[in-house]
Amino acid sequence: MSLNGIKVVEFAGLAPGPFAGLVLAHNGASVIRIDRPSSTTRDLLCAGKRSIALDMKTASGLRVAKDLIAKADVLIDPFRPGVLEKLELGPEVFHTSDKREGLNDKLVYARLVGFPRNGKHSTMAGHDINYIALSGILSMLPGTMHKPTFPLNLIADFAGGGLLCANGILLAIIERGRSGRGQVVNVDMVSGSRYISSFPLLSAGSSAWAGPRGTNVLDGGAPFYDVYICSDGKWMSIGCLEPQFFAQFVDKFNEVMKSSGNQGSWSPLRSTQYIKEDWPKLRKYLEDGFRTQPRDFWTEVFHGKVLLINLPSLGTDACAVPVLSPTEAAQLHGSPYPVPHPELSRTSPSPLQDEIKILDPGKHSVDILRELGLSEEDMRQLVAEGALGKEARELVERSKSKL
Repeated sequence: MSLNGIKVVEFAGLAPGPFAGLVLAHNGASVIRIDRPSSTTRDLLCAGKRSIALDMKTASGLRVAKDLIAKADVLIDPFRPGVLEKLELGPEVFHTSDKREGLNDKLVYARLVGFPRNGKHSTMAGHDINYIALSGILSMLPGTMHKPTFPLNLIADFAGGGLLCANGILLAIIERGRSGRGQVVNVDMVSGSRYISSFPLLSAGSSAWAGPRGTNVLDGGAPFYDVYICSDGKWMSIGCLEPQFFAQFVDKFNEVMKSSGNQGSWSPLRSTQYIKEDWPKLRKYLEDGFRTQPRDFWTEVFHGKVLLINLPSLGTDACAVPVLSPTEAAQLHGSPYPVPHPELSRTSPSPLQDEIKILDPGKHSVDILRELGLSEEDMRQLVAEGALGKEARELVERSKSKL
């Protein structure tokens, strides 16, 4: 795979850091996660990774962490600014400068934080909703008349955080091929959210976003770009922005309404699309119409009977597709979980797992220590000093027969 031979050290964290590590692992990188001893985890973004448990408050635990990083290509730091610097694991320890020779000048040191490092919120706790609030994009998102709605924790944690972090790491690895040197990759999720929202933020105030939130084409104002509830409580998504696509949609929809006797006294024309004065009537017409039949009926109208059984769609260009549940989407895509993307023609990524599993902290401690060149006696010393936590004694004892 593309990143075979790349060694990554990832300090355990939540959402964005693990996702950045997962992207690298899916593409062949060897990822070691450093966990705290006796810690628990709900992290599902761990396919292909290994874990070592280290107590960073002990001198020997810190020394092992430093050795791992000194031999790595990439470090993922998910902590608030200054945490690793206080442990003397900051970039200045590993990168060569005019003042000192670093332990690993080729290291790509990725730092992932919530708020901008030099801003007034830099030391505060926060989550996705806070980061997109400060980015400017939350105020533009659809919702009710009174407030916008946040799209889970996708924008900041995963798009503006984890994915941009992985992207920055790859850029630094490419540059290292020319210079032979690593560098610091700084990612904050406020700035990342702004960057991945470039289109709406750059368009703010233009004709596309001239009205208040909820009255424009892409923020829930346009009846032809929205989600509609069907008679069974499920939904259809409509996204026919272009006139030729709206024409296909409205012709087909009107045909169903007419044949079922539900057309009423008013029905839209193709030219109705961008007559904003008619949007309220168009919305009510679509709402009432979709409520007359279940979702799968409407799916058949626009796609035939094939969409939900994983066969090629016979659909039109009406831009009308059903909103699938996670289970239905898994059936459609032939996989119970998301698979790595994009696909590469020669060095395609690997899903690395057949089922969702949680990586137990410290599961691979002994193997990783062996790879660092530590002997049985060295590991006993680490255990005695508490560097590996109380569970480590049992792991070392079990491994004696293998040494």
